[in-house]
Amino acid sequence: MSAPSSTPDSPRSRDSDVLRAGWGYADVSDKIAGIVLSGRFGWKWWTAFLVACGGVLALLVAVSWLLAKGVGIWGVDMPVAWGFAIGNFVWWIGIGHAGTFISAVLLLLRQKWRTSINRFAEAMTLFAASIAGLFPILHLGRPWFFYWLVPYPNVMNVWPQWRSPLVWDFFAISSYLSVSLLFWYVGLIPDLATMRDRAGARGRRAAQIAYGLLALGWRGEARHWARFERAYLLMAGLATPLVVSVHTIVSLDFAVGNTPGYHSTIFPPYFVAGALFSGFAMVLTLAIPLRAVFGLRDFITGKHLANAAKVLLATSWLVGYGYLAEVFTAFYSGDQYETYMTVNRWTGPYAPVYWSMLACNILAPQLLWWRRLRHSVPALFVLSLVINAGMWMERFLIVVSSLHRDYLPSSWGMFYPTAWDWITLLGSIALFVWLFLLFVRFLPLISMAEMRELVRDSARGKQ
Repeated sequence: MSAPSSTPDSPRSRDSDVLRAGWGYADVSDKIAGIVLSGRFGWKWWTAFLVACGGVLALLVAVSWLLAKGVGIWGVDMPVAWGFAIGNFVWWIGIGHAGTFISAVLLLLRQKWRTSINRFAEAMTLFAASIAGLFPILHLGRPWFFYWLVPYPNVMNVWPQWRSPLVWDFFAISSYLSVSLLFWYVGLIPDLATMRDRAGARGRRAAQIAYGLLALGWRGEARHWARFERAYLLMAGLATPLVVSVHTIVSLDFAVGNTPGYHSTIFPPYFVAGALFSGFAMVLTLAIPLRAVFGLRDFITGKHLANAAKVLLATSWLVGYGYLAEVFTAFYSGDQYETYMTVNRWTGPYAPVYWSMLACNILAPQLLWWRRLRHSVPALFVLSLVINAGMWMERFLIVVSSLHRDYLPSSWGMFYPTAWDWITLLGSIALFVWLFLLFVRFLPLISMAEMRELVRDSARGKQ
């Protein structure tokens, strides 16, 4: 069966899904596997890849200079001893939340719209969480001793400080990465077998061997599918609590401190909502170029983008509630330090960042109440970039605005990021893009097995 010929901007293309668009069982595998096995990536992919390579090289230079000279090349000082590094860490780990939510939580809830976006969202999770883990290590005074955070047996009987949130982060991120990687790989196994068979049919022997080794002898037998579905659901059950636990632990980095603006019980749910907010914004940032460059409008449809937009709208209200609760608690408590911290955010030296954050995270998402905007692809792409920028500003404010003016006016100070701060941030974004482009080049970005299952279920429903 040939692929449907709906135009990209027609209502049928925007609002239908892959099953109503007329795709057949084999067409799904032909289209998705063909992206990787065709071996022909256009100038857009190569341009993005070369630009990302330049950014990764800049990041390597920045990290090398950091190891040689120390964290003094950044803008960190006293009293702002954290700065960009910890803000970037929280931002990246938040972006990685949407992949686990889409893959695990929506799978358990039997939401079929996840099928078109779960694979690359899982890859996004792995890359974002890996990059996030680099920043606390780089921020250490002696980052080459980061393994001291690991509770390994040693002859000196020196153990990590279990009351330190840095140790909690180590266990949270390592657990999150391990479970996410296993979940992603288990879901890939049937598709790797498809890639193996199709690479062999195209005469690509090296690719056939590589995919065959990764497919673990998958033959599509009934016992294989039974074990696969059992393992996949088990991994989803393990990954679901991580959606809440990981960013809750990250929020405790701040909440266990007595610094004004940090010591708050609203932080755990507030951080989790913010993580889903920024994560789904990044899903839209990635999904929209993918569907345009690789012709996937019948797979990643307007329905999928609109559903992600609805999640953004809901989580923006949760984030807004967190902002209001923080302000209310500061004034209701009667604590002069908490009150001053709040007023300082409104009128102090970082006030432009605060009001820009509110505009990006609260006001801009309210445009999604209009259905026309939820189905406007350019508007969603711009809005996703605005939200990502706003969430980064929120992380910056959380870290800096509480530290630069705390209890003692004699120790107040300003944080001014240096060029190395910006190079490290932009280089981490380039590293993320670089990893994602390699993923698109060598692995199927949409789950063929789950897509074929949707085709099968649709065919049964029409009989």
